[in-house]
Amino acid sequence: MLGNAVKPTHLLILLIILVLLFGAKKLPDLAKSVGQSLKIFKKEMKELTEDDDKTAPTVQVVTPEQGAATPPVTPVDVTANPPRTPSGSTTPPQA
Repeated sequence: MLGNAVKPTHLLILLIILVLLFGAKKLPDLAKSVGQSLKIFKKEMKELTEDDDKTAPTVQVVTPEQGAATPPVTPVDVTANPPRTPSGSTTPPQA
């Protein structure tokens, strides 16, 4: 779709506009600074991914076939009234 959008004449016009805006002496410096910025960005991204790999917790999945005992589940009565305090309220006293 965009393969036909960029033609050599478009690139030539873009280059002429860049030379007019920045001047011929500034273009090498601009390209150098962009290259250094990309290099730093790539280095930081690599360090972040390596850091994530080092700090990622390892999870071991144990299936029942491997002999893992499942802990018993205690039923909870959600309809029960909350315990009352000596003053008769259901909220604990604030200190």
